[in-house]
Amino acid sequence: MSKVRQILNLNAYQAGDDTSDMATRDALLRRQANFGAASVLFYRDPIEMVGAQGATMIARDGTRYLDFYNNVPSVGHTHPKVVAAVQAQIAILNTNTRYLVEIVDQYLDALKAHLPDPLSNIALTCSGSEANDLALRVARAASGGTGVIVTDTAYHGNTDLTTRVSPSALKHRQLDDWVIAIPPPGRQAYGTNISAGFAARISEAITTLQSRGHAPAALLFDSIFSSDGIFADPPGFLHLACDTMRAAGGLVIADEVQPGFARTGTNFWGFERHGILPDIVTMGKPMGNGFPMAAMATQPAHLAAFCKDVGYFNTFGGNPVAAAAGLAVLEVIAEDGLQNNAQKTGALLLNGLAEIAAKSDRVADVRGAGLFIGVDLVDPMTGVADPAFTLRLIDAMRDEAILIGAAGKYGATLKIRPPLCLTSAEAERFVTAFDRSLKRAAEG
Repeated sequence: MSKVRQILNLNAYQAGDDTSDMATRDALLRRQANFGAASVLFYRDPIEMVGAQGATMIARDGTRYLDFYNNVPSVGHTHPKVVAAVQAQIAILNTNTRYLVEIVDQYLDALKAHLPDPLSNIALTCSGSEANDLALRVARAASGGTGVIVTDTAYHGNTDLTTRVSPSALKHRQLDDWVIAIPPPGRQAYGTNISAGFAARISEAITTLQSRGHAPAALLFDSIFSSDGIFADPPGFLHLACDTMRAAGGLVIADEVQPGFARTGTNFWGFERHGILPDIVTMGKPMGNGFPMAAMATQPAHLAAFCKDVGYFNTFGGNPVAAAAGLAVLEVIAEDGLQNNAQKTGALLLNGLAEIAAKSDRVADVRGAGLFIGVDLVDPMTGVADPAFTLRLIDAMRDEAILIGAAGKYGATLKIRPPLCLTSAEAERFVTAFDRSLKRAAEG
């Protein structure tokens, strides 16, 4: 049986790993001296990056890597429109939200045009962790409950509160008694009726929380279940789960930090694929294309219930430069047709990978939506998740100058989420490289 993997340890540098050259070693020692135990670097042999554009990142040695891992620059690395917007605004004004500044409300109006009408109040923050932390506090105030239900390998942030509802972030500590983690909504756990099975587990979790003295406050999910290994289908399976939580008095929080902003192709938000209306929506990474910004959107009554006892203010959340970056991102998504591109190019990727999977005993499943795809990798003899093989494959892809990461309970699911500007030629390059890398990794 494969070992459960902690999220920050997936394909990360560990003390003692060899590095490729002296320059990298010197940079690594400097990083470790500055960051200490909190240093987290991708790859066992870290890469020093010096530039990026579109879906490409450039290393100090001149290697141009195709980026299939990083969903922060959602509309493309260093997109000129976002760069220009940030440069122009910071030359004019940047301050906190205690002043009326037109571009901040201009951005919020543009963002709200993409949200369901009931979610008309938005609190701007600097990170998805802050947004999810605030969402949990609002849910508790509005529901009167304390219990939270998440999925087995969920990741929702790194504040104290969000770490406690992020099983994949915990190295040794057990979940608190007010948190229950259930299997993600896949066939392995729920068979062919994912909707009913997932809802039944939520019902059981609610009963357990109540037996521990915790009324349910929230069902918190990333609507494509990114860290759990990407579970998108069938569309609509979240309906019954949400109904079950609300019937018990809890709220529904859709964490859109990873699937939001047109990534799933058919919809702007991941929750829209399921036709549900969350009580709270959180968002982050893609909002500013690399500029730190995030948000929580909810109904006025829920936010008022929270603010009745506790005020909320965020010094940097919603600053004018962030608003300028965010507005530019929304405009680029529309002007460049990136939602349609996510659907079209994502389908090209999904189909290409599925063709390879049909011929390989190493690929157990390929699933996803738009430009967010998961590929399960297994031992061909046992059919069990194979994280060691996954690491070899990731390193083989790096040799092909393609960056890719892993997810899932055992770290054996490739997590594919390139920038939304990915071209069909780049998608085809990835599929070809994946096919070659699969064979190389299988050779050991």
